[in-house]
Amino acid sequence: MVAEVIVDIAHSDVDKIFDYACEDTVAAGMRVAVPFGRSAATGFVMRVKESSDVPPEKLKKIYRAEEDFPALNKECLALAEKLKNRYRCPMALVLRLFLPAEMRTGKVGEASRNFARLTSGPFEIPARARQQLALAEFLKDNGEADTAFLRERFGGALKALTDKGIVLIEKRRVFRDPYRGVEGEAAERTLTPAQEEALKRIGTTQKTVTLLHGVTGSGKTEVYLRLIAEQLKLGKTAIFLVPEISLTPQMLSQLRARFGRKAAILHSGLSAGERFDEWRRLREGSARIAIGARSAIFAPVENVGVIVIDEEHDGSYSSENAPRYNTFDIAWLRAIYNKCKLVLGSATPSVETYKRAKDGEFELVRLPERINRRPLPEVQLVDMRREVRRGNPSPFSLVLREKLKSCLGGGNQAILFLNRRGYSQTVLCRDCGYVAKCEHCDVALTYHSEENCLKCHYCGARYHMLKGCPACGSVHIGYVGTGTQRVVGELKKLYPAARILRMDNDTTSGKEGHYKILKQFADRQADILVGTQMVAKGHDFPSVTLVGILDADMSLHFPDYRSGERTFQLVTQVAGRSGRAEERGEVVLQTYEPENFILRFAAKYDYEGFYEHEIAMRAGMFPPYAKIVRVMVVGEDETEALGALKEIYGKLEAVYAAQPEKFLFFNKMHSPIKRIKEKFRYQVLMRLTDGSPLKEIYAICSAAAYKKTVVYVEENPSNLS
Repeated sequence: MVAEVIVDIAHSDVDKIFDYACEDTVAAGMRVAVPFGRSAATGFVMRVKESSDVPPEKLKKIYRAEEDFPALNKECLALAEKLKNRYRCPMALVLRLFLPAEMRTGKVGEASRNFARLTSGPFEIPARARQQLALAEFLKDNGEADTAFLRERFGGALKALTDKGIVLIEKRRVFRDPYRGVEGEAAERTLTPAQEEALKRIGTTQKTVTLLHGVTGSGKTEVYLRLIAEQLKLGKTAIFLVPEISLTPQMLSQLRARFGRKAAILHSGLSAGERFDEWRRLREGSARIAIGARSAIFAPVENVGVIVIDEEHDGSYSSENAPRYNTFDIAWLRAIYNKCKLVLGSATPSVETYKRAKDGEFELVRLPERINRRPLPEVQLVDMRREVRRGNPSPFSLVLREKLKSCLGGGNQAILFLNRRGYSQTVLCRDCGYVAKCEHCDVALTYHSEENCLKCHYCGARYHMLKGCPACGSVHIGYVGTGTQRVVGELKKLYPAARILRMDNDTTSGKEGHYKILKQFADRQADILVGTQMVAKGHDFPSVTLVGILDADMSLHFPDYRSGERTFQLVTQVAGRSGRAEERGEVVLQTYEPENFILRFAAKYDYEGFYEHEIAMRAGMFPPYAKIVRVMVVGEDETEALGALKEIYGKLEAVYAAQPEKFLFFNKMHSPIKRIKEKFRYQVLMRLTDGSPLKEIYAICSAAAYKKTVVYVEENPSNLS
C-alpha cells in the first residue's frame, strides 16, 4: 500500500504530496512519522492507494502512526483542499487548524489514573486492622475510587490490601474536564409565538443560511437550543459559535444543563490537556455539540445537523493569523458538505449579512420584541460638552451620578461600559508635550495605576512610570483619557459602600477569569460591573436596571469604513443588558456629539433606519458593493520591507493596468500603525468591484520570498490599523 502524505512543514517548497510505502493499517486522515531528508518529520495521510508512479525500491517507508485512529475525518480533508485553494496557503498550515496545537508537537496526550476496587473472592481482614476494614467498607459501598484519594484518606491500608490480593488496582483513561462546576437551568422555557414561528421558518426553508434578527432579550438562545435538540434526536451533531471566550462558560452551562456531557468546549483559554480531551471526545463521538469561539468551527464532529453563529456581526470571527479566514466562509462550506442549516444570530447584524438576507439570498427571520413583551430600556443622550462647561471634570455626568445613586438605593445593579482598559489612555508632559510611546511599536503607552506602570496594548511591553519628562526634565506629568481602572477609582470615591467589579483583559486571565467575574455579578456579590466590550454581549442579569455608556464617541472616528456600524452595534448591544426582568431598564449614553445620526439611531434601537443610511453611504464604494483587499508587507528590516513593498506593488500594478475597470482604488502606503513588535508595516490598499483579480493578487503574494519580510493578503479586513 502507498500513502499520499503532506509533511507538516508550512513552506511552499515542500507544499506537495509525497508517496510513502505503508502497512494496510494506515488510513487517510492519520498523522504519521516519516523519513524526510536527513531527519524525520510528521505528516498527514491524505489518501491511501494501491500503487505509486515512484518505483517501489525508491519508496521510503512510514515509520509509524502517531495515533491508532485518523485524527482528521473525511470532511476535514475535503474542507482542507478547498481552504488551501481559497486562501492560497500551504496545506500543512490549513491542516493544523483542525488539531490542538500541542497534539502536533507531542506535548500532550491521553491522561490516565489508577482506580481501586475489591476483588470478588472471599477474604478476611483482622479486626485490629481498622484502617484496612474501613477501606474495604468504603470500596464495598462505593464500588471503586481513585487510588490517590484512598492513600490520602486511608494511608498504608491500600498497599496492605493490594499485597493481600483483596484490592485490585486498574489504570484507566480519564478526561480532563474544564468548567466542572459549570451548571445551568435544565428546564425548557415555554416558547413565545414569535419563537415558534422562527423555529418553523428555519426548519422548513430551502435556503442553507438563515439570519435570525432578534432584539436583545428576544429569546434567540432558546431557539438555538431547540434547533440543536432537534438535530440530536435525529442522531446528528451541532456546532455553536460565540464571539468571546467570556461567553463560552455561560453558554456551556445552558448546553450542559439541557444536554449533559454531550457538549464539549473548544477555545484557547483551556489548558493543553483539557483542549486535547475535549477535542478527543468530539472526535470519537462521545460529545456531539462543539461550543467555542472562532476556532471551534474546525471541530472534528461528523454528520453535522446545524451550525449556529451567535452575534454574527462580531469582528472576532475574522482570523488575523494565516490562513486569514472568515468563520462564515468555513461554516458555509461545512453546511453545504453536511446539507445542514447555518443560523446567523444578531440584534445588530452586519450590513453585508443583512443585505444578503433582504435580497433573498438568506432566509430572514425576525424576533422584534423581548420575551413577555418587556420594553427595551429607554436611552437618554447626555451632552458631555455641557458637563465640561459646568466645570465637571469627572467621567460621569450629573445625570448618570443621580441615576446610579437611585439604582443602588433601590437594591439593583448597574453596568458601566468603557471600551478602554487601564487608567489613562496617554501619559504626557504638560510643559513640552512629550508623549510616552512604546519602544517596539508606534503607539502611545497606557498607564495602569494598580501596577504603577506603563503598558503597550499591542506587544505587551511594560515600562516604569515616568518620574520626570525624558525630553525636558519637567515633573509636570499628566494623564489624558480615561480607562476602566480610573473609572473604578472614581466610583469608589463617589459610592464608597458600593461593591465594584472590573472586567477587561487585565482582570480575566486564566480560563475561568471571565466566568468567575460574571458569576460573582450574577450572584449579586457586586453592585456595579465596569467593563470593556466583554460586558456588551449575550449576558443576562435580571437585576441590572441601569447601563452607563461613558464614551460613546470612542469608536466613531476610527479611520475605518465600519466605524459607524461598530459604534451602533456596541451601543445597542450594551444597552440591551439593562431591564431584562420585571423592572424597566434605563441607559445613559454620554457623548460629545449628541446630534450624530449613528447615536440617534442607536438610542431609538432603529436598526432599519441605521441600515438604510449606512447602505446608502457605502453605495458603489465599500462592502457589500465593493471588496477591500489589503496586501500587508511586514518585516524586521525596514530597508528590506520597503524594497519588498516596491517589488510587490510593481507586480500588482501590472494586474491593475490589465483590469483597471475592476479597481476603484489602488495605492501603496504606510500602515496606520507603522511599527508593531519591532516590525515595520507597509500596505497596498485596493478596492475592487468584484473578486476576479484576487487569483492573481494571491499568486503574486504567495510567490514572494524574503529573509525577514512576510507578505500576506487580507480580504475585507476587520481591522484596518
